[in-house]
Amino acid sequence: MKKFYLLFFSVILLFACKDQKRDSSETSKKDETSIQTFPEPTFTLAEANKLIELPLQCVGTKYPYKPGETLESKADLVEPIAVHPIFYGCFDWHSAVHGYWSMVTLLKQFPEMEKAEEVRKLLKEKITAENVTTELAFFEKPINKSFERTYGWAWLLKLSEELHNWDDPMAKDLEQNLKPLADIIVLRYKEFLPKLNYPIRVGEHTNTAFGLTFAYDYAKTMGDLELKQLIEKRARDFYMNDENCPIDWEPSGYDFLSPCLEEIDIMRRVLSPKAKYSDGEEFIEWLDKFMPQLADKNYHLKVGAVSDRTDGKLVHLDGLNFSRAWVFYGLAKRYPKYKHLENLANEHVAYSYPNLVGDSYEGGHWLGSFAIYALNTLHEK
Repeated sequence: MKKFYLLFFSVILLFACKDQKRDSSETSKKDETSIQTFPEPTFTLAEANKLIELPLQCVGTKYPYKPGETLESKADLVEPIAVHPIFYGCFDWHSAVHGYWSMVTLLKQFPEMEKAEEVRKLLKEKITAENVTTELAFFEKPINKSFERTYGWAWLLKLSEELHNWDDPMAKDLEQNLKPLADIIVLRYKEFLPKLNYPIRVGEHTNTAFGLTFAYDYAKTMGDLELKQLIEKRARDFYMNDENCPIDWEPSGYDFLSPCLEEIDIMRRVLSPKAKYSDGEEFIEWLDKFMPQLADKNYHLKVGAVSDRTDGKLVHLDGLNFSRAWVFYGLAKRYPKYKHLENLANEHVAYSYPNLVGDSYEGGHWLGSFAIYALNTLHEK
């Protein structure tokens, strides 16, 4: 009798395993066939003519404005344009900075834009040595030492880098005018990073990984070995031992950056090839521990859903979709192992890009820069 029961349960177990295997196989097949393909977004003159409208409409718009400084006395109660004669528009200082970056970038790539002359005229009128001196005086006040740390800092260096990489006489003049402000930002980084004991892992402005990434690009472009090596050291200090980043916890309600993915973006830059690694990349070994699921060709991450684009905080999630996209594009373009992430990036862009032009000022004053940076990451050679 015991043998009968043993045989009976063995047969049941055998069929159960077969059913389970068949279910698993069917699920896998379903996953592979249910992935929607999203077209690669284009970045042409037509898009440039639309995108340039966003910074043009905001860099000269004085109000509404959100000041970010600490008032030292009643004497500091002045209009933003008095202390920020360049970066007084676009609702806040950092948005004005990357508004100018957007104009420089679009003009550099599409000099035949319909409003090219208007943009050139504006750049020459605003980024003057005199105006930069006033902006610099604000940063030199001790009470403003942490102003725009490190998000605005990062975008100022990105603007300076873009001017440096533009082979145009006007760009060289603008870069030279802006240099004192870029220099003090570099100095601020060098003072601050050695004292930062712990990275800031949030999805908004103070995210450390984002601030390091743009500064690292600047350091490489400008040949600032001291800043480059400092960022490499701090990135390793902060992130080298991180594993299994909980991206399922993202996004938070107001994120426009992904804490997990921004960490990937800086580590992709600083982890150099090592001969002892069989795949040739120290970065790949790190990423296999940090987010192993990215290597799965069926990996999917839902886009950040925006419920109200007239809400300045809720619309941050459109920015998240663009910043996720630029990280995915960066991985897909460099590493064949992650080529499938390009489609995921396309999906994120497809959700937010159609809402960009004609959007309310809450998003329009800054989101264009994020879209441009994502598209450039996809199309850069």
